[in-house]
Amino acid sequence: LGVLLICTYAAKEATRKMKKAKLYIPQIDCDVKAGKIINPEFIAKCPPGCQDVKYRVYGTDIYASFSSVCNAAIHSGIIDNAGGKILVQKVAGHSGYRGSFSNGVRSLSLPRWRESFLVSEGKPRKGVTYPSTLEYSSSKSTAVKSGDVVRKEYQTSPVPTPATQMATTTPTPTTTTTDPSTTTLKPTTTPAMTRTTTVAAAAKTRPGMHRIRDMAFRGTSISTSIRNILQPNTGIQRQEPVATFQRAAGSPAHMGQPPSTHQWSLSSLSLGFNSNEELNPKPLESISQGNPNCKVDLSFLMDGSWSIGKRRFQLQKQFLSNMAQALGISSTGPLMGIVQYGDDPSTEFNLKTYANSKDLRNAIEKITQKGGLSNVGKALSFVNKNFFLDANGNRGGAPNVVIVMVDGWPTDRVEEASRLARESGINIFFVTIEAAAENEKQNIVEPNFVDKAVCRTNGYYSINVPSWFSLRKVVQPLVKRVCDTDRLACSKTCLNSADIGFVIDGSSSVGTSNFRTVLQFVANISKEFEISDTDTRIGAVQYTYEQRLEFSFDEYSTKQDVLNAIKRISYWSGGTSTGAAISYASEQLFSKSKPNKRKIMILITDGRSYDDVSVPAMAAHQNGVIAYSVGVAWAAQDELEAIATDPDKEHSFFVDEFDNLYRFVNQLIQNICTEFNSQPRN
Repeated sequence: LGVLLICTYAAKEATRKMKKAKLYIPQIDCDVKAGKIINPEFIAKCPPGCQDVKYRVYGTDIYASFSSVCNAAIHSGIIDNAGGKILVQKVAGHSGYRGSFSNGVRSLSLPRWRESFLVSEGKPRKGVTYPSTLEYSSSKSTAVKSGDVVRKEYQTSPVPTPATQMATTTPTPTTTTTDPSTTTLKPTTTPAMTRTTTVAAAAKTRPGMHRIRDMAFRGTSISTSIRNILQPNTGIQRQEPVATFQRAAGSPAHMGQPPSTHQWSLSSLSLGFNSNEELNPKPLESISQGNPNCKVDLSFLMDGSWSIGKRRFQLQKQFLSNMAQALGISSTGPLMGIVQYGDDPSTEFNLKTYANSKDLRNAIEKITQKGGLSNVGKALSFVNKNFFLDANGNRGGAPNVVIVMVDGWPTDRVEEASRLARESGINIFFVTIEAAAENEKQNIVEPNFVDKAVCRTNGYYSINVPSWFSLRKVVQPLVKRVCDTDRLACSKTCLNSADIGFVIDGSSSVGTSNFRTVLQFVANISKEFEISDTDTRIGAVQYTYEQRLEFSFDEYSTKQDVLNAIKRISYWSGGTSTGAAISYASEQLFSKSKPNKRKIMILITDGRSYDDVSVPAMAAHQNGVIAYSVGVAWAAQDELEAIATDPDKEHSFFVDEFDNLYRFVNQLIQNICTEFNSQPRN
């Protein structure tokens, strides 16, 4: 009985301690977006100071996962700016998110987003286990020092050695054959060979299946060969094992085709085409005079890594040759250059090297494989800095397009290099061939690398091809996408994709001298933009009690003409009817804006309006006009905020005197560009 009582007491004590055990709450930063956290439901602690316009929030009650988690919690009233614990639950995406002002936070509207989340008080729900560590979508890397060279290594699962692959793939090896270009080693395991194999296997974390397929359709007999890969600046020769295997009974007899286990059905879904694109390849037409309707400057990033193999490298060259013919290369149409990447990128030829498809195709046939890793991020940085230069044939008026060919997945990170390239106006397309199978995804350095790289994540800029033999079907759809210059989103930057309408107060309180200062302010802003009939366009309205269209968007198509037109605007003098001026600008300027242009209104005033400004401003906002208000001297702060698009702090400015207007030129342009670059890429 005593033993029983002791056991019962011990059990009660253990239960009591377990109940008292506190849940460890992970802390997140103010800028963390819900979409970056993989966990579907979690409790987290927000730090103080998250109530800031730079931590954007989209939606009300239900928030787009593109939002800052902590600032969304402040907007919803769960916590305040002092921080605190919150419970976050992921839910499905919505077709629309309504912006609102709540608890000191202005949330923005968003037409749609792929994932949403709810925020509630940070108390655990009954029966739910919460993580003590949050899982983020981007992998972490650790620096590893090797000799005097510091490199980054990513945690992946071990790659099976050729001996392991042979044991699991084929039961009985046959006699090895010698490739004249390689050195054949006996299949004995020594410490030296083990070290060599480990280094070579780590050179590209890639399962042997690709090499098995590559050798199988080339019809080679079973061999274990070692490729010699010379590493620059080390004097050490690294060797990459390549295992090949005998065709098993029942496999395809025709070795010119891939094994039956890798013959995929070609649906529009698997290839990334939409219903309007042609799946079946059309005969490639030779366009001797080029295609003037497709004026683009195009760079192909060609995969030259060892993992691709010789046969697939030839298939890639054939694809590039077909693209050159289908595009119709010419000085008045598309121009095309090629950069091959492996460990390091190098230009095979630039935009001005060949001006017709025939010469270009002959040059492609002579390209030899570089070998090495698949450093796509490094290649994108190289192209951004070195390829699209005037000296290399870049034409300026033609959109810059990069098409990245990737066998499987990159061996480095692409997100940052791609972002910088996109911000330079480069349109990035990805063509991925033989993407990772489920059991291979653990080897990928950067999950979802395609979505992190391309201009839009809606599938238009990426094509996944299941087999190298299917690549020919991609030619016509890819040509169609590249040549549709209206849809090349990355060519549109904050400086070349807007219709900007200035609404200028010409009332009596301004005065002649100050009015000239206002015109100089307008000119200083205008000259920072790329002005043409296809880039940014400028228009102007002056108002007093009445309104006058000084010039419309389609009146001047060069920067100098616009600056001269601004200089010619004469001072009107009169009252101040700002509300009527906003309505007039909406009707006479922005109603005639092009559909693919961002409509930006910059209103400058020095006093309170005689009429209401809130209703006309709201109507302009609802029609897609992004309004900036600039107040001088006696301008009313409440009117400036009503005129400005939300959030007010980023769209309204006040200065005490006209001579200080110049101080806001850079800030205003910076805000326009920040808003443009923060748009979701879906």
